[in-house]
Amino acid sequence: MRGCAAGPWPALLLTVYTILSKVHSDRNVYPSAGVLFVHVLEREYFKGEFPPYPKPGEISNDPITFNTNLMGYPDRPGWLRYIQRTPYSDGVLYGSPTVENVGKPTVIEITAYNRRTFETARRNLIINIMSAEDFPLPYQAEFFIRNMNVEEMLASEVLGDFLGAVKNVWQPERLNAINITSALDRGGRVPLPINDMKEGVYVMVGADVPFSSCLREVENPQNQLRCSQEMEPLITCDKKFRTQFHIDWCKISLVDNTKQVSTFQEVIRGEGILPDGGEYKPPSDTLKSRDYYSDFLITLAVPSAIALVLFLILAYIMCCRREGVEKRNMQTPDIQLVHHSAIQKSTKELRDMSKNREIAWPLSTLPVFHPVTGEIVPPLHTDSYDNTSMPLMQTQQNLPHQTQIPQQQSAGEFRMTTFQRFEVNGIPEERKLTEAMNL
Repeated sequence: MRGCAAGPWPALLLTVYTILSKVHSDRNVYPSAGVLFVHVLEREYFKGEFPPYPKPGEISNDPITFNTNLMGYPDRPGWLRYIQRTPYSDGVLYGSPTVENVGKPTVIEITAYNRRTFETARRNLIINIMSAEDFPLPYQAEFFIRNMNVEEMLASEVLGDFLGAVKNVWQPERLNAINITSALDRGGRVPLPINDMKEGVYVMVGADVPFSSCLREVENPQNQLRCSQEMEPLITCDKKFRTQFHIDWCKISLVDNTKQVSTFQEVIRGEGILPDGGEYKPPSDTLKSRDYYSDFLITLAVPSAIALVLFLILAYIMCCRREGVEKRNMQTPDIQLVHHSAIQKSTKELRDMSKNREIAWPLSTLPVFHPVTGEIVPPLHTDSYDNTSMPLMQTQQNLPHQTQIPQQQSAGEFRMTTFQRFEVNGIPEERKLTEAMNL
């Protein structure tokens, strides 16, 4: 009995715990379409999800960052933005819901990262967009505030002060903040870190009454001229903002949605505009196929014929119009041909010598006739002669072009001295022989 009675309680407690944990993890918000939506991601709310510090009683101040995305997608919806300056500041989700998302719950996954312990915690934010009865407000004005950042302007007290100042100069019955955009999202530049400069923020508000005369002062020609000259325009109600908000009146934008602007423009027919022929009718499938064989032949035949003619002309010039070597030799003097032939032979000998430096001496360097007898002297060695075995001093050999003469020594004795005869331009050189005979 006790086991049966105690059985349902754990399951009931588990169910209650699951429901409570789900309610704690998911948060529902109900913004209105066309009205500024701001949701702050508080760090204190997520600190309880992370383990405490090792020392008891120590204040937890872990750096925490957030990542937000639409469930099932890597990024947020197009109308929703997120900003967090430092890991020690709260994150802010802000934006203006659109009418297309009315009635469709938007689930935003919020993941908190503890940068000290690398722990993560995930919560869901369910955005239920409601339709606004007074949306859209017909008169909309966008202000550019130079001395504010977007996260400073999103604070409820600061935004309330600004709406209060606008209400004093506009006097509407209904006034709502429609959207807030950072100047960096409009192409602005990051300010220099000098004198605590701000990046600036655009704030769009909507009302149900026409614009006041103070707001209309921006449109007069004098102020437009001053804005074109980069001078501050003269606005009478600027002092009501100047104490807290520095507004750039040259960048204010006034939109009146009550005026129906006709987008129809009469089309002036001219060049490039086809006459109105009704609906487009594509060509039928019964069109005859076109034969491109003749076009193909013309495309290839004409260039090929031109190339063939040019080739024939060039071949005739190169082959049929040459004079020939025989005609050239007949018109050239004999002495010039002899010189040319001698140059060719010498060049051939030098080339052969450069190929193999161990070949025989060239014939042009040896005597042709014997200096005494006048007989033709064969070369010192033939092509098969091994010059590597030739002695450096050839004094012990009786070569045909060498002559041995006696030479008297100092003691009255004679010894044979060998002299080699040379030719200089075909004339035997015998000076050494003559000098030796006179001794």
